[in-house]
This record gives sequence, C-alpha cells and structure tokens, in this order.
Amino acid sequence: MNGQDANATGAARAWIGNGAALAVLFAAMIAFGAWQSESWWMASPRAGSWVLAIVVALAFAALCVATWRDARADRLTANEDDAGDRDAMLLAWASQTGFGQQLAEHTAQALREAGTPVRVLPLHRVDANVLRAHRRALFIASTTGEGDPPDHALGFTRHVLGQPMTLAGLEYGVLALGDRAYDRFCAFGHRLDQWLHHSGAQPLFDRIDVDAGDAGALRHWQHRLGQLAGHVALADWSAPHYRPWRLVERRWLNPGSLGAPAWHVAFAPLDQHDLTWQAGDIAEIGPRNAPSEVIAWLAATGLDGAATVEHAGETLALSTLLERSRLPEPATMQGHAPQTAADALEPLPHREYSIASLPQDGELQLLVRRMRHPDGRLGSGSGWLTAHAEVGSAVDLRIRRNLAFHPPRDDRPMILIGNGTGLAGLRAHLKARALAGHRRNWLLFGERQSEHDFHHRDEIERWLREGHLQHLDLAFSRDAARRVYVQDVLRENIERLRQWIADGAAVYVCGSLEGMAPAVDAVLREAVGLDALETMAADGRYCRDVY
Repeated sequence: MNGQDANATGAARAWIGNGAALAVLFAAMIAFGAWQSESWWMASPRAGSWVLAIVVALAFAALCVATWRDARADRLTANEDDAGDRDAMLLAWASQTGFGQQLAEHTAQALREAGTPVRVLPLHRVDANVLRAHRRALFIASTTGEGDPPDHALGFTRHVLGQPMTLAGLEYGVLALGDRAYDRFCAFGHRLDQWLHHSGAQPLFDRIDVDAGDAGALRHWQHRLGQLAGHVALADWSAPHYRPWRLVERRWLNPGSLGAPAWHVAFAPLDQHDLTWQAGDIAEIGPRNAPSEVIAWLAATGLDGAATVEHAGETLALSTLLERSRLPEPATMQGHAPQTAADALEPLPHREYSIASLPQDGELQLLVRRMRHPDGRLGSGSGWLTAHAEVGSAVDLRIRRNLAFHPPRDDRPMILIGNGTGLAGLRAHLKARALAGHRRNWLLFGERQSEHDFHHRDEIERWLREGHLQHLDLAFSRDAARRVYVQDVLRENIERLRQWIADGAAVYVCGSLEGMAPAVDAVLREAVGLDALETMAADGRYCRDVY
C-alpha cells in the first residue's frame, strides 16, 4: 500500500469511528431522555438565552468546519507520495486569502500533467530538512498588510527565514503576490527570494511579481513552468486578449551559421493606438499550426474541415479552429461529428518574445530563433512566425508589461549584457537611450560566429561611431580554437565593470538562462560582492530578462 492509499484508508477509518461514537452518544441521549418523566426545566429559558445558546453553537460549528477544511487542505496539498523523491519539485505556498493556495494547486496540476512529480506543502510545513531534501523548489508567496507574510507563515519566518542556512544544492523560483497600492509591494516574496539567493540557492528564473492577480504575470509564470517541464506547451489558465497585427517583414539574419536560424520579424498594428510599450516589454504571440499539418490531420480523421462549428461563442470553420488548437491524436477523433471534435479542442498556448524596437519605429520587431522538435517539426511559435505565417497576413499579438526590465528613469550609465536572441531586449534599450541622448552605454554581446551571427551589426557599429555606445565588447565562441563567451569578456574587463558600477551604472542581462545568465551573475558577484549585488537588484540596478 502506498502513502496515499494508507492516508485515505486511515481517514476512512477515522470517519467510521467518529460516526459510530456519535451514533452511540445520540442513542444514549434518547434512552436517558425517555426516563425523564417530569419537565426538564423548572421554567423555560428566556428568549435571550436561547439566542445566545444558538449563536455559541453556530460559532462552534463554524470553528469545527474551518479546522476541518484547513486540515483537509493540508492533506490534499501535502502529497506525501513524493516526500521521499528528491527529484520531485517542491512547491511551497503561503496564502492569506486562498488565492496563493489556488495558484499552487493549478501549478501542481500543470506540472503533473506534464510528467513532473510535485510535492506540495504550505510554507509552515517547510523547514531546513525539507529544503535540503529537494533539488528544485517553487515558492508562491503572498504579502499581506504592509509587507507582512500570511499568518500561517509566521513560524517559517521566525524559525527558518531568519536563520543563516546553506542551500547550495537547491534551484528555485519565486512567484510573489502583492498589490502596488501598498508601499511594500510583494515585500514577503522579495524577502524570501533574497534569503534563498543569499543562502546559496540558484534561481531557475528571475522572481515574478504579480500585481493584484495580473493575468499577464500569471501567464509568464505558466510559460516558466512549461520550460521547467522540458519546454512542454502548457495550456493557458486564462486566454489572453490578443489584438490583430499585420506581419510586414521576415528576414533571415544568419544564413551559413553553425547555429539555428535567427529571423528578424516585424509587425504593424491595425490600430495605431496599439503602438504603446516601453523598452523591456514582452510580445505574446498566439501561434498557429501549419496549414499542411491541419490538412494531414483532417485526412487522418476523415473530418470535413469546411464544416461549421461553434466554439467559445464563435461560429467558424473546423479547419480555422484547428489552426489555433492543439491537435489531438487522429485516432481519438475518427467517427466523431465535427462539433464533437470542436468541443474537445484546446487552444495552443501563447509564446513570449522580447520586443526589439520602440513605438517610435512604427512597428513591433522581434528577433526569433527557429526551434525544432526532436522529430523535425518546427516549434509552434517560432515555426509560425518564421515559416508558416504569410507576410501580409494577420497575427494575434498581445503586449505584456515587463516592469522588472524597464529602463532607468535617469541618465545613469547602463551596462547591457546578452547573447543570442537576447540582443532583442538590449537593442530596444539602446534605441531608447539613443533617443533620450543618454550616451554612457556599454554593450557586451556573445554569439557563435562574427561572420554570420552579429545580428544588427550595421546599426550597432553606427551607434558606436556616433557615440551612443562608449564600449562594445564581443565574444564569438566559434571563431577560435579556444571558446570565449560573453562572461569571459566581462571578467576580462572587471576593473571597468567595478568602476562603472561605482559610478551608479545599472546592469541589464538578456539571453540564455542556462550557461550565460548564471555565469554573468558569478562575475558580478566577484566584482562587487553578493551583498552589493543583492542591493543593486533591490534598487532596480540589476535587471534580467533570461529564458
């Protein structure tokens, strides 16, 4: 018998035992009551006494129900099946109103459906032994009042969070819930993130702050969950409200490269009012299946793509719905009516890309790496943008604010570090700096080959000539026998790095989460120390958009 079966059996026995005891007590009450021949009271109680007794009884019943629900929630989320599995993802939640717990349940379900084992615990059941028993952990942390933890997490705050600890073998992610109407926005999540980082744990991705349940931030959390589960396409918890944009340009940037193809992709809005974003913001794309895949699926199922179906209040052709939906195994749909098939379809989840342009450019530009599945199929997002969508056609797009990567509000020096398609987010910042006349900028960029992979080279070299860039340091790893990466170039210039940071520079990092981002972080720690780097992050002077 496994742990879950044992728990269920124990709970059932407890219910049976408690029920039997109550039945015996009730029977005894009836029996003793039958012996009573006279009135139970010399005088009937006053009405006020009856009211008071009823109120007390109801309050006691409510307390019993609340206690039972809390205990049941702990049992449901503790999931002790995975307690001894070091490979299970620890998912710890702290919630005051129940919203954080609800998100934890959604998160656990999404990861399990993707094949990732999860152990879910309320934060008050997490201690040093629990943390050290796992390699990876996710935390959903609500902030209540003016920066306080939820009530049930006060013990964790006193006995765990306030203690020095070594967590060098732990990788973690934090979803911080809060409300910007309060001065100390997401303060408990920030404190938890800083403590984990200071204890030697390594972030799986940068902390995600959620302002009053912001749907965009929660979709970004889902996007990260899909990456953790092995780049699995997890279904969106809530559908984004896309806007139609027209694909106006698609250009292959690196023919002949040893790496995967990179493409410059540009869109024009159908409504000019949609040209509103800042450097650092994200474009969410609603991808589509390739028309050839839809045709092949219809042929395998025998369904008529021209058949009219109803879906989410919309009347459309089945083939149109299939273009924007996950395609189930054809065998599961053979013999079904078109409407039955439509009812079973789930939408393709969105894909995220750093915006590489400014509204002043009159169009939204991306730098997209074309990805392939092991079976050779193109990725749903990159395949749609770089191959399947026709130039001139409409694409579903939504802009998500990325406050954690917005530019500085003043003219302080700016150090921009990135690799690969991470140049997209840095390019938008450089455009904004040039437009504002802020000239003290330093770009460090890494790719494979200078001949093929120096994206937007003419533009960057022009900025250097015109003085919008004071320093440009490049690392092309395949140009020499010795592999040199952007973090190596940063370390070679560590004295300049220290001086710029001493002068108040902000550091922005965009690109690969694996390899580049932690290596750059290590050089920054070496340059200024962990405490100073954490202070920079808290002050908005160390910002990352890594994936």
